Amino acid sequence: MSSVETRQVVVVTGASGGIGRAVARAFGARGAKVALLARGKAGLSGAADDVREAGGQALEFSIDVADHAQVDAVAAQVEESFGPIDVWVNAAFTSVFAPFTQITAEEYRRVTEVSYLGFVHGTMAALERMLPRDRGTIVQVGSALAYRGIPLQSAYCGAKHAIQGFNEALRCELLHERSNVHVTMAQMPAVNTPQFDWVLSRLPKAAQPVPPIYQPELAARAVLYAADHPKRREYWVGGATTATLIANAVAPGLLDRYLARTGLSAQQDDRPQPEDRRTNLWRPADGTDGHDYTAHGSFDDRSHNGSLQMWASQHHGLLAAAAAGVAGATALTFRRMRRPQGGPS
Repeated sequence: MSSVETRQVVVVTGASGGIGRAVARAFGARGAKVALLARGKAGLSGAADDVREAGGQALEFSIDVADHAQVDAVAAQVEESFGPIDVWVNAAFTSVFAPFTQITAEEYRRVTEVSYLGFVHGTMAALERMLPRDRGTIVQVGSALAYRGIPLQSAYCGAKHAIQGFNEALRCELLHERSNVHVTMAQMPAVNTPQFDWVLSRLPKAAQPVPPIYQPELAARAVLYAADHPKRREYWVGGATTATLIANAVAPGLLDRYLARTGLSAQQDDRPQPEDRRTNLWRPADGTDGHDYTAHGSFDDRSHNGSLQMWASQHHGLLAAAAAGVAGATALTFRRMRRPQGGPS
């Protein structure tokens, strides 16, 4: 562990569960000082325990990222307690699983305020402190759905598309200013998080991620890599993300029709809906029963903790060198095979 990693100050929104929780623990394993932002106190307490158990320091802040004043006040407290913020990770979100016609205007507004404006508020708070120092990194936790909308998730897809556009515009401005503050985005696949247990759902069956499903620890490794290498504009995480984004770029209309046929059934399974199911749209899911949902959802038996695509995306130089070596060896072998042989005929 280097001294730089030991001193690293990190803020993670949405830290009480899912990807944010896994990211917080991963930074804790580096010895980082991690500020945890979320609404749910049970989840925050569990996340703080995770960070400390991994070897880091933790501060808990129970706030709503939809409120800019709360986010900015916490950023000031973090710097007062831990020192200058090095990395800010925006991961907080909420959503509604339902056809668009079954979502109310108030619910749509709430999803947008948390899942889009929450990222804007976090970015504002981070930049206000990073820009005068001319250093720092902001990682936006995105999704393949930042490019490709799917049925039953119109509110979430809209928010992720908005983050994508916002982040691109901001990145251009920072490049224009030749700033040493960097923003990057990690586009995630389906991840085994508690969102499918606590998101507001009006589906006839239990909600599930569209397979293949990945574990939150893989997503966390991607976020840490992005934080360490923020000059790349974005990272695609998982083969499913790569395939989806390429298909959407090449044949979006065909993908529309495919998702119209398969998208609704692929996001539901035959598990019964619990009668006492908690939802986190208006209040934290752990606010009523104190249950800590942790980083994982209900799909451990179907989730992958590795991705060849992600490894390849992080090792372009190694792969290029290997490819060049193979090409060189092949060319040398071919030349030798064509060389005339000496001796009597």
